[in-house]
Amino acid sequence: MIEAAEKLGEMVGVSQACRVLGVPRSSLYRARKSQDTPSARPTPPRALSPEEQATVRTILNSERFCDAAPREVYATLLDQGAYYCHWRTMYRVLEAHDEVHERRNQRRHPLTSKPELRATGPNQLWSWDITRLKGPNGAYYYLYTIIDVFSRYVPGWMIANRESAELAEKLIAATCAKQGIERDQLILHADRGSAMRSKTVAQLLIELGVAKSHSRPYTPTDNPFSEAQFKTMKYRPDYPQAFAGIQAARTWARHFLQWYNHEHHHSGLALMTPATVHYGQVETVYQQRQQVLTTACAAHPERFVHGKPSLPKPPEEVWINQPQSVHQVTDVADPAASDREPGAQAVSRAQRAASLDTGEHLAIMERSLDQPDPTDLFLPKFARELSQSR
Repeated sequence: MIEAAEKLGEMVGVSQACRVLGVPRSSLYRARKSQDTPSARPTPPRALSPEEQATVRTILNSERFCDAAPREVYATLLDQGAYYCHWRTMYRVLEAHDEVHERRNQRRHPLTSKPELRATGPNQLWSWDITRLKGPNGAYYYLYTIIDVFSRYVPGWMIANRESAELAEKLIAATCAKQGIERDQLILHADRGSAMRSKTVAQLLIELGVAKSHSRPYTPTDNPFSEAQFKTMKYRPDYPQAFAGIQAARTWARHFLQWYNHEHHHSGLALMTPATVHYGQVETVYQQRQQVLTTACAAHPERFVHGKPSLPKPPEEVWINQPQSVHQVTDVADPAASDREPGAQAVSRAQRAASLDTGEHLAIMERSLDQPDPTDLFLPKFARELSQSR
């Protein structure tokens, strides 16, 4: 704005230009003055010499004083009849070398990079987590949930009395079998809970050819899709303060996940349901909705002031921690032999070529909740605990 006032002032005068543009003349005059580089502050004659500063720093970082504050060092040296400088000067010497912190050589947590994972279709990237459900008399049940990051569809879940790596292994295996997951197709992301990092689950993923990824420590935002799904569940109007028993918890969760998968219009999916996106019915639903809006626009065009309405579509790719700058994200060369660390970057393999047609999708949606599940035959030992979304 100052530059515009300068240019306009050459034609109409400074006062008129500043009045028109709303720029104070004082600001324009101040900007005209050259900003001289401030001269370096002179070193006072009483300052410590570089040699004396090096001596003070050596004393502070010595084995004797490395775990003591400068005040403590100052007082100890005075008691011994030695004076080098004031303790405030000691702080300034340490600050000059970025040492105003723990100076001991001790072990520190290794640096971790945030995971950057991308999905461009269903069954490429799953996220799973465990949350507690309050039961009677202070008891808790544990809800294991697997969610597809791209479609937000929940393909597998389970409620048990305990958090167990063995139960997690059975749930993952059954869900992969039901979804027809092939080798090198899927990345399974989780936080750093004991069940998630167990050798039992890790060995299963190697056998299935599924790459694994973990969140950074104490970073719940690295697993946002599972956390958001749990929040949606626990903020439902009919979510009880406590379940009467584990069977009551399973019954409630079954009805909730049926609603979540097939009836919930997800805001992150352009108000499509997770099942619609997961089973490739987006285009059909989109055309139906668009036709309704087109008919409404033709009947009352005055109500659509921006012209013919156009509906948004679900995103074509979904990220966990999308990188700020564009860079290459490598594929998983051999996820079965690779224990993917939290900082690893991955793009899942392309979606399976075979997708469900409309008839098969409707059959899945209309399947009775009481109909026997193939999971019960696959894992009879865990038939009562293990559940799969229908």
